[in-house]
Amino acid sequence: MEDYPHTVAELESRFTSEDACLEYVAALRWPDGFVCPTCQGREAWRTGRGLWHCGRCGRQTSATSGTMFHRTRKPLSLWFRAMWHIVSQKYGANALRLQRVLALGSYQTAWAWLHKMRRAMVRPGRDRLQSPVQADETYIGRHERGGKRGRGAEGKVMVAIAVEDQGPGRIGRIRLRHVLDGRAVTLNRFIASAVAPGSVVLTDEWRGYAQLPAIGYTHRIVPPAELRLPHLVASLLKRWLLGTYQGAVRPSHLAYYLDEYTFRFNRRTSRSRGKLFYRLVQQALLVDPVPGPTLKGSPSSPQGDDLDVPPQEETLHMGVT
Repeated sequence: MEDYPHTVAELESRFTSEDACLEYVAALRWPDGFVCPTCQGREAWRTGRGLWHCGRCGRQTSATSGTMFHRTRKPLSLWFRAMWHIVSQKYGANALRLQRVLALGSYQTAWAWLHKMRRAMVRPGRDRLQSPVQADETYIGRHERGGKRGRGAEGKVMVAIAVEDQGPGRIGRIRLRHVLDGRAVTLNRFIASAVAPGSVVLTDEWRGYAQLPAIGYTHRIVPPAELRLPHLVASLLKRWLLGTYQGAVRPSHLAYYLDEYTFRFNRRTSRSRGKLFYRLVQQALLVDPVPGPTLKGSPSSPQGDDLDVPPQEETLHMGVT
């Protein structure tokens, strides 16, 4: 049974102590009861330090070890408030706003938390898209006067898009990935990770998709005008980046934002903030810990938004076209 707070008031009244947060995390991590990561033993008891002591091998395990919360110095109640804030934002959230809402003393902490939560928005082992699927690519970056458009355009980065086609006017789930190029090996890898084997994949005549039958897909070439779903998703993605993050996107950060957009888009019909919070906490327990300093382009201070990275990296400014 799914168990989650339905309102922010319920969240704050329920998770007032670290013990209450740990019990909630443990219930999500071990829904059928504690399982020791060393010996698979199930008999355990809580220690005074909030650890689970295995009755078989004696190992003491934290409910947060090996997860997004691994070795955090901040209380879980603060993490829960941050996660509720993120899922409550209709379009997205930035680190400066998160810092203010949580009264964090460090902008860098807010920035790292936000990117860790974006990373947790991708569930490991998630189901792949089901047939039929429309696939195409788009480019993030502003068109320069006189510059080349489409594949091979300079000053832009490529994003591969796959969209479930659920009939006229109906969009299913999506998958997005920042890719380096449109070569067959690159696009094959994206399709294989995003789309269930044996599915029908609709693309334009770009030769990068020509090898799809060889890797187990039914490939159908259609006129570019019929790939309406990837074009719509691309347009919405660019407007979201422009409206939420002022269109200033650093290539090293793009994957984080694609993860966030995918999470929000695939749950666009959900009216329950609590359900989104529940899913995000669940997925935070499935991703490996990432120390803050290892996040690409970790900033020391904000410069207008939360996309700050070392100055030598180019910013992809965009317009909506």
